[in-house]
Amino acid sequence: MSYVDQIISQVTEKNPAEPEFHQAVREVLESIRPVIEQNEEKFKKDALLERLTNPERQIKFRVPWVDDNGNVQVNTGYRVQFNSAIGPYKGGLRLHPSVNLGIIKFLGFEQIFKNSLTGLPIGGGKGGSDFDPKGKSDREVMAFCQSFMTELSKYIGADTDVPAGDIGTGAREIGFMFGQYKRLRGVFEGVLTGKGLSFGGSLARTEATGYGLLYIVDELLRSHGGDIKGKTVVVSGAGNVAIYAIEKAQQLGAKVVTCSDSTGWVYDPDGIDVAALKEIKEVKRARLTEYKNYRPNSEYHEGRGVWQIKADIALPCATQNELGIEDAKALVANKVIAVAEGANMPTTEEATKYLQDNGVFFIPGKAANAGGVATSALEMSQNSERLSWSFEEVDKQLKGIMEGIYHNIDDAAKRYGYEDNFVVGANIAGFEKVLDAMNAQGIV
Repeated sequence: MSYVDQIISQVTEKNPAEPEFHQAVREVLESIRPVIEQNEEKFKKDALLERLTNPERQIKFRVPWVDDNGNVQVNTGYRVQFNSAIGPYKGGLRLHPSVNLGIIKFLGFEQIFKNSLTGLPIGGGKGGSDFDPKGKSDREVMAFCQSFMTELSKYIGADTDVPAGDIGTGAREIGFMFGQYKRLRGVFEGVLTGKGLSFGGSLARTEATGYGLLYIVDELLRSHGGDIKGKTVVVSGAGNVAIYAIEKAQQLGAKVVTCSDSTGWVYDPDGIDVAALKEIKEVKRARLTEYKNYRPNSEYHEGRGVWQIKADIALPCATQNELGIEDAKALVANKVIAVAEGANMPTTEEATKYLQDNGVFFIPGKAANAGGVATSALEMSQNSERLSWSFEEVDKQLKGIMEGIYHNIDDAAKRYGYEDNFVVGANIAGFEKVLDAMNAQGIV
């Protein structure tokens, strides 16, 4: 049995009932197999893959808080500090009922390579809780965030571990967490990113993941003799990533015709109204059923169906494993050119392979959605310097980083004979930098 196969089997056996983590490890290790096979004996002797796939630290804790009826609720909190070879742990905090240790480990493992691809000095980590902020009052959200941070504060710091937002964790939640951290530790430091602009946040951070997604897609198309102008785009999701992906796509001259949430999806043949979407989701925190009140010519459908709409480009921006094999077949039948992941691992393994086998350009999330964490790292830089950069300055750096990521993954794929296979390219390019740092630092 090869070293790669041995580790894939070992991870599955030692981490039972964690299918998302198994999937993430399998996808990465299969991609970097050519690198491993060139140095198999040395890597095996150094237990390199065992160290890579085992988190440096896993923290699990209870989060008690009091609801508006005076009842005590208890959630579970997590922080997985996966790899600090190239910098302090960096990764978001996900607040969603689906959160468990396996999902946090999958996200943290992906984060190692995503952060490496940015070229910035940040390691991989992830955290969160099974708390659901939907339907909770501001006071209840504050009570949870303060209890969560009371425990988490023991393990994080500006030079140790710098969490950020993720699904369910926006500016409101980050503000409450930062306030509690400052109260407990007595320091005002860049320990969280995604903060409000009045207390150390960065301009363009809200837009960064969605904007970055479009910058890398545009660079992909330009590198193959085209561009995004005039293209039709289908997007899933209606959260932060989706909203600003839609906004930037339209700024670049594309027409986005869909978005979705957990109850249904919208088809707007005239192009999604971003202002209406922002009001529904960011101001009212409502469902997409309200979209038709703003655009009578649009269609609202229950359930799933975004990927059935004919388009040139597909951007899954909702959650993991949302785009399956039947969706991939529909996209190929509709002659989609490119699929780029705005969410983390939203495409199943089977669907990814089908898209690639049928000539669709596919950019995985660790490359395509790295704009968010890249701008978080730029926020860390501003906090360290006690400076605030302009929107234009941050956006310019973001664009440069995303274009750099594209060429980095493209070059890595070509070097190993996998031209236009951006999954292989992203994993190898991300791995090479982490490998170099791990080797330099000894067996730790």
